[in-house]
Amino acid sequence: MFHTFRPHSSGSQTPSPFAEGALCFAAVLASGATLHGQGSVSLGLAGLTSPGLLMAAALFAAVMALLNSFVGLYRARNLGPKALVVRSVIALLAGGYLSYLGVTTMQFDGHPGLLVGYALVYLAAGLAIYRGISWSLRRTVGTRRVLIVGTGAEALQVWTDLRSPAQSGHYEVVGFYPTAEQGVEPILNGGVRVFERNETLLSLAGQLRVAEIIVAVKEQRGGGVPMDQLVQCRISGVPIMGLVGFYERTHAEIPVDSVRASWLVYGDGFVQGSVRAFTKRVFDVVSSSILLVLSAPIMAITALAIKLDSHGPILYRQERVGLGGATFWCTKFRSMRTDAEKDGVARWATKNDSRITRVGEFIRKTRIDELPQLISVLKGEMSMVGPRPERPTFVAQLREQIPFYDVRHTVKPGLTGWAQVRYAYGASVDDARKKHQFDLYYVKNNSLLLDLLVLVETVSVVLFREGAH
Repeated sequence: MFHTFRPHSSGSQTPSPFAEGALCFAAVLASGATLHGQGSVSLGLAGLTSPGLLMAAALFAAVMALLNSFVGLYRARNLGPKALVVRSVIALLAGGYLSYLGVTTMQFDGHPGLLVGYALVYLAAGLAIYRGISWSLRRTVGTRRVLIVGTGAEALQVWTDLRSPAQSGHYEVVGFYPTAEQGVEPILNGGVRVFERNETLLSLAGQLRVAEIIVAVKEQRGGGVPMDQLVQCRISGVPIMGLVGFYERTHAEIPVDSVRASWLVYGDGFVQGSVRAFTKRVFDVVSSSILLVLSAPIMAITALAIKLDSHGPILYRQERVGLGGATFWCTKFRSMRTDAEKDGVARWATKNDSRITRVGEFIRKTRIDELPQLISVLKGEMSMVGPRPERPTFVAQLREQIPFYDVRHTVKPGLTGWAQVRYAYGASVDDARKKHQFDLYYVKNNSLLLDLLVLVETVSVVLFREGAH
């Protein structure tokens, strides 16, 4: 016997940068072969393995991967058809032009414009075919059959997340297994099964070809969760995942309400060794130095605009909490009126805040107001990537309301961060809680590769004004 409810339709998927990079490389080789057949290019005996053509193909693949990343095509969230097409066209045009400029500097025996032009045509056709085939395959052979333990709010949220556009095609929920306390009352309307407790998890896993069991219960103490059955499933080869692991894998965040101290103690990650500290420091010094040089003209124009727009200083300093809970002075371009906190009471900056000046609104959305903090990165008070530093007043408040809030202070605060590229806006305790879940993920999984990913995604956020800080 079972009750049911009906899932909603699925959406699109995030493209694979590795597969599309290979398509870019192949597109240039196909372009070279076409031009050789027309007599426009002489590939000689080396054919498609000629150094000039291979270098051009590698350049094209690298440039297109970078441009696709900058316009947000590889970010883990759903883009509508119009946005996907617009951003793809922008990447193709900009990538094609930059590739053309690069090929002109190489020893390529032919016309760079024709090579890149044909490559763009082949790439556009290849992408359309590849994405269409990938979309179809994910819906036929690429799904993992999942059984959810629990029928409460957490279970419903897991089911909703698995059916979201970002995850659709990856998972198929075969049903729910209620715990002793929850029963089946929350789930009453057609589509996905809710099994009775007289059926064992092991037998259900075998009958339904379950590839994974997700325990979607926040509180597992008290005997409600059938731990003995879960142990049987685990030793029989069925993977078991809890709420924390599920959200870490699918959302790149860690839900603080489900985290226990034992998870922090015994879990993996949280690597803060000397090698990581050294590589991060070198990365910070090199990247901040380069950005200071490149952004110098922008900062000069910003300083002039602030001076002309409103009365007051160009820069302002504010005390923030950094590594180990120590405070430092954070410098930013002034984006608010000088009387923004004339009563001396610290307030959250809100969306469409009336205290923000005209120039301030623009430099906040484009993150230009943060550029003076590059000096703090050079000094070692901040890093290029990390949790955004908060004011001591807010830290004292949030420490009382958000579990494990001080974990974010085990790494240096960042000019940008995982929370900033994953969450649109933060102007309340609830927003701070949500951002902290992304900050926890960053602290647990921090690496040079993740830092590079955050910087690339920051470009996308700035270009398309996706949220604010």
